[in-house]
Amino acid sequence: MAESESSSTRTVVVAAGANLAIAVAKAVAALVTGSAALWAETMHSAADTGNEVLLWLGLRRSKREPDRRHPFGYGQERYFWAFLAALGIFLVGGLLSIAEGVRSWLVPEPLESPWVGIGVLVVSAGFEGYSWLTARRQLRSDARARRRSVREHLRHASDPSATTVYLEDSAALIGIALALIALVLHMVTGWAWWDPAASMAIGVLLAVVAWLLARRSKALLIDAAAPDDVMETLHEAIGPQPWIHEVRELRAVYVGPSQLLVTVNVEPCADVRARPGAELVGHVTELRTRLLRNPAVADAVITVV
Repeated sequence: MAESESSSTRTVVVAAGANLAIAVAKAVAALVTGSAALWAETMHSAADTGNEVLLWLGLRRSKREPDRRHPFGYGQERYFWAFLAALGIFLVGGLLSIAEGVRSWLVPEPLESPWVGIGVLVVSAGFEGYSWLTARRQLRSDARARRRSVREHLRHASDPSATTVYLEDSAALIGIALALIALVLHMVTGWAWWDPAASMAIGVLLAVVAWLLARRSKALLIDAAAPDDVMETLHEAIGPQPWIHEVRELRAVYVGPSQLLVTVNVEPCADVRARPGAELVGHVTELRTRLLRNPAVADAVITVV
């Protein structure tokens, strides 16, 4: 758990540093060239930088110890700040890029010093690629630990930090490719509308990424149930017990990254019900202890029915 926390922090810090440097370089290139696609990419990188700061805040605040008002800790803070990051991608990155594309489409501007823009985009791709590889490395490590593919882990991960950075950087690399294609086509054909078309395409791409991230954060904020592979692990932890006639219900919801609240309803065998209550209490206590050995289980509530 501590190793995963450290990896998440490193992933976010690397992404923030890379995006800040890229945003400044793209802004200078956009001023020099007048390219709408480069302005869209500048807003994209600026939004990403702000989002990494929000993710970092979520990481810091989620580490606070449990108290009376929050008996399961502050893990869900991460989901709140990740949701704000998704809104930032949509508003600052997506809508402003589309608006800049529409403006440039209606009033096209001449392209100046295109090689400056191309050079900045190529260098930016290198920085974004490094950040993307850092996030992917963490995702692969986390997925391997949970015996999932990276794709499955992206869908089911309870820690939004690496997922957000990975999707942001993936969108950034695609956006850089679109901006490069637009600049080259503008140079070759002389048609000024390649730039605004790329700007609008980048905006739509960011809006889609924002929607995906917001949907996942929303699901986790409203007590998302654990995925099937986690439930299978919990069923295995309970196992066949001679004193249990039937497990009526097993539920697990996330109360923070990799932190589950588990509730189990069990029906004891008839002969166990007929014995003194102390024996049944001992069985229930032993089952709860077994579940709590899983580091992902924050608490377990067992009800005898």
